[in-house]
Amino acid sequence: LCSVSGDVVAAAHAGWRGLRAGVLEATVRAMHTSPDQLLAWLGPAIGPTAFEVGPEVREAFLAAANFSEESAIAASFAPNSGRPGHFFADLYALARVRLAALGVTRIFGGGWCTYSDAERFYSYRRDGQTGRMASLILLR
Repeated sequence: LCSVSGDVVAAAHAGWRGLRAGVLEATVRAMHTSPDQLLAWLGPAIGPTAFEVGPEVREAFLAAANFSEESAIAASFAPNSGRPGHFFADLYALARVRLAALGVTRIFGGGWCTYSDAERFYSYRRDGQTGRMASLILLR
């Protein structure tokens, strides 16, 4: 996240638990900048066709959603036809819903899947081995 004026930056990392627990909300609050003056970039993550979750994850997000968010939250979970009762979760879509609810509407990125793009990213889920990657942010 960064301010439009370029004087405030923040990096946040959240999987589904962090998204549900309010990591993005806490980060935006800590920036002390009006949300309509922020830009967000969503870095590499496991993608919406690879991140399988159980029904409890979907229910946790739906239970916390207000009326205006319910349909977007529900749409962030696609049923896994190969495993009834399980879903593929779109972390990017969930992050966009959370950011938009805060007033952050200029959101970019969110197109790289660390699981399916073996040439660019390691994935413990895919390979069973850890690796390292970094996203950098700086002020000049």
